[in-house]
Amino acid sequence: MKRKYQILALTLLTTLAAGIYSCTGDFEEINTNKTKLTELDELGTENAFAAAQYRSIQASWQTFQSLFADLQGQYFANIAQNFSSDRNVMVGNWLNGAWSGFYGTAVPALIGVLENTGPSGKYPNPGKFAIASIWKVYMYLPRTDYWGPIPYSQVGNGGPDVPYDSQEAIYKDFLTTLKTSATALEAFRGKKIFDTVDQIYGGEVNKWILFANTLRLRIAMRMSKVEPALAKTEAEAAVAAGVFTTNADDAFLKVTANSFNPMNQATAWNEFRMSAAMESVLKGYADPRISKYFAPVPGTSNFKGLRNGYTQGELGAPENNAGATSNVADQFLPAVQDKNPFAIMYASEAYFLRAEGALKGWAMGGTAKEFYEKGIETAFKQWGITDAAVITAYINGTTTPIALNDMVKTPALSDIPVKFSADPAKQLEQIITQKWLANYPNGHEAWAEYRRTGYPKLYARINSDNPDSPKDAVVRRTPFVIGEQQTNAKAVADAITKLGGEDKSSTRLWWDKP
Repeated sequence: MKRKYQILALTLLTTLAAGIYSCTGDFEEINTNKTKLTELDELGTENAFAAAQYRSIQASWQTFQSLFADLQGQYFANIAQNFSSDRNVMVGNWLNGAWSGFYGTAVPALIGVLENTGPSGKYPNPGKFAIASIWKVYMYLPRTDYWGPIPYSQVGNGGPDVPYDSQEAIYKDFLTTLKTSATALEAFRGKKIFDTVDQIYGGEVNKWILFANTLRLRIAMRMSKVEPALAKTEAEAAVAAGVFTTNADDAFLKVTANSFNPMNQATAWNEFRMSAAMESVLKGYADPRISKYFAPVPGTSNFKGLRNGYTQGELGAPENNAGATSNVADQFLPAVQDKNPFAIMYASEAYFLRAEGALKGWAMGGTAKEFYEKGIETAFKQWGITDAAVITAYINGTTTPIALNDMVKTPALSDIPVKFSADPAKQLEQIITQKWLANYPNGHEAWAEYRRTGYPKLYARINSDNPDSPKDAVVRRTPFVIGEQQTNAKAVADAITKLGGEDKSSTRLWWDKP
């Protein structure tokens, strides 16, 4: 039976995408009633959690991740001539759609779960409430990392305006929520919760505890420049409580033919290509993951990337078209969309985070070199590369990224090898570069970590259509969406004061300090 949700009181949302269903069956419809939330029964509450999981990924994946973070993090470039987002344009209907897709379909489902399973809910359940709270943090993290201040604590307040929270307040609430939720789940160790609807871990509580702690480590590292003491405390506590250590811990969203991996669709559209940055590094290191990530140029065994930011005319050059550049790997084709789960978070990331923490002198349980090498090994095994000799040879590799024989004669991306340097100045670049490779295709993390660290040393755009972010500048954020400026103007004006700068793509976020 389908159940209805209200649209939360976000005034820009006048229409919503319909017909988005997950693998557990027909979930609730969403309507435009702004007065109250229709009651959910207990089964509806469980289905709403599955809906929140799937919709937070699929409902706005293309208009949120694919067209922005994936391009800014330079996993991909594009050959679609109208994609100005690859030339640093960070506004428009795409982001309006991303905003409404998230706040209009994913958030209402999650709020239904939290309200019903919380202490004063109709079906109070501390385990379900804890897991839903952990997922809330995961859902909101990339949104605040796009805009900075966003509606968070008062979403669904029923009022005419929905205030924005500062990014500092949101991040600190993230940490509190993850700590509290992981602690609450300790009482359920060895058990399953949401087991029939959880599309990530099948309800395994032990896995959700590891997920919460690893996410806490990620968030602590992100804020390490602006709140170093708190970041250290939180990161050390997360590691002590237990983070991902093997690929068995990895988080993937299960998919079916009906609840598909959106990357399959993007591959079929034939619009995105291996970036020049990925080509320079993967070829320079003779990285065997190149064929796992990308397809060779049609009719050849060669892999060829594309610089970001070409104009429409430049994209029309024969050497830049679909027949001359590398698409996403065949494993992401629609034919396997019900077999290829969507990547959420990897164990390899936990090792690279611990490597960086060890560089800072934090208690991570080992040395930076140990975690760096373990991160590489774990990343290789995740992609099915298990030969110990191959892994060891890569870890000890001394080759460096290569220059490219492309239209603009692109130089090598960097001069660092894989083999861990004795030079502390190069060690951070190596750690983040390998994390960038390992986190593929998570563009959210690629872009966020590039802004935070300046690594890997990505290429300047060939062209920029955004005077606020020239071709050689780093895009720091996305401006607030036009729909919110038109319909929630008072809250947006207040959000700009919380941003601490102008509502521009060049304004740094709270955690993004020089």
